[in-house]
Amino acid sequence: MSNRGVAEIRAVAAAVPDPELPVVTLGDLGILRDVRRTGDGGIEVVITPTYSGCPAMDAIRDDLRRALPGVSVVTVLSPPWTTDWITEEGRRKLREHGISPPGPTGGPVALTLAPACPRCGSLRTRLVSRYGSTACQAHFACRDCLEPFDHVKEI
Repeated sequence: MSNRGVAEIRAVAAAVPDPELPVVTLGDLGILRDVRRTGDGGIEVVITPTYSGCPAMDAIRDDLRRALPGVSVVTVLSPPWTTDWITEEGRRKLREHGISPPGPTGGPVALTLAPACPRCGSLRTRLVSRYGSTACQAHFACRDCLEPFDHVKEI
């Protein structure tokens, strides 16, 4: 590990798929916060969960350790993760795989009563369940194309 540069290690860590939403990576979701050398020459990968009770954190740590043997994985909760950290690439991947990404949360809050359908773009959607395929998603259905979809909750 010591022969690899921090940028190379960061690229490997950023490419690790999210275990609950494997269409996006830890880098896409903004879960990967930092990669740095420690005082003893080791490598520390810093991650922040999408919410403090995220059940996937053990799997994420294990996946990072498999991808980068010998790294130390540190979890930080402050500042808390925000959906603003999802990259444009991540939002694109979510839409392409039928998952409605959250809108940006910085600045004035736009009044949105329901998320847009990732398949047809309609705003005529309805909440089916406050919980989707994972706890950080809600399940919706489109009133126009009739397709169900998950929506990443805005945090």
